Amino acid sequence: MKNSILVVALIASFNAYAAENKVVTGLKNPESVVVADGRIYVSEIGEFGKDGDGDIAVIGADGKAKVFASGMDDPKGLAYSKGALYVADKTRILKVGKDGKWSVFVAAEAFPAKPQFLNDLEFGKDGSLFVSDSGDLQGRGGAVYRVAADGKVTVVVNGDDPRVLAPNGLLADGNDHLLMVDFVSGMLYRITLNTGKMERVVEGFGGADGLVRDKRGALWISDWKNGRLFTLKKDGNLEWVKVQFQSAADIGLAADGKTILVPDMKAGTLTWFNK
Repeated sequence: MKNSILVVALIASFNAYAAENKVVTGLKNPESVVVADGRIYVSEIGEFGKDGDGDIAVIGADGKAKVFASGMDDPKGLAYSKGALYVADKTRILKVGKDGKWSVFVAAEAFPAKPQFLNDLEFGKDGSLFVSDSGDLQGRGGAVYRVAADGKVTVVVNGDDPRVLAPNGLLADGNDHLLMVDFVSGMLYRITLNTGKMERVVEGFGGADGLVRDKRGALWISDWKNGRLFTLKKDGNLEWVKVQFQSAADIGLAADGKTILVPDMKAGTLTWFNK
């Protein structure tokens, strides 16, 4: 009971902070954000390509960031399940406990092909963990993988389909489908999981990065290259949100189900955005 009261109090504090201040500053190349158990976690890459200086920060009720887990390489996508935080860290996937201590969940050697740039993470409805590999970010080596509970990795889609260039943001879409945005083509695809069939949904997202669906059913997409946010409404209408960032990375959804959390990598900020 006490834990439940604490979580409610923390969420209330976060919402109050968001309404008043809107921005956390001083982050080191923030890439991804996830809200879990009343806490806001942000991956900080640190210096690109420098191993060991990356971390996961947690945002306190006072709006300040403090290190939760450290010693990572280039941590990017985050996902949360059953009390653990999962991190796409360069060429491997890490599992972080509630105490901030981490272990390697999936090593680079476990992938069917050598990973180059593991990017986003997303849990499917069946408990599988999906991870995107953006390859060389130029259109070569990209793939989306499924990771089973035992850590076994299988291919969902890869360069065998010429449309797979640099997969980035992922989002579960029901039991049998996965949404994916491609960083190079700026396209949004819907993937049928048991066949790997890709259906183009809509295009025009520049350097497409993050995906999230709010409680009203609208899909939000971030454009890292141009610092923009888009919404795709349930009726299929696409709208560019007139707010500008330097580099809108892997967006997340706040506890209220409607506020979008936007890590701006170049600016070193996390912004609460509520249209």
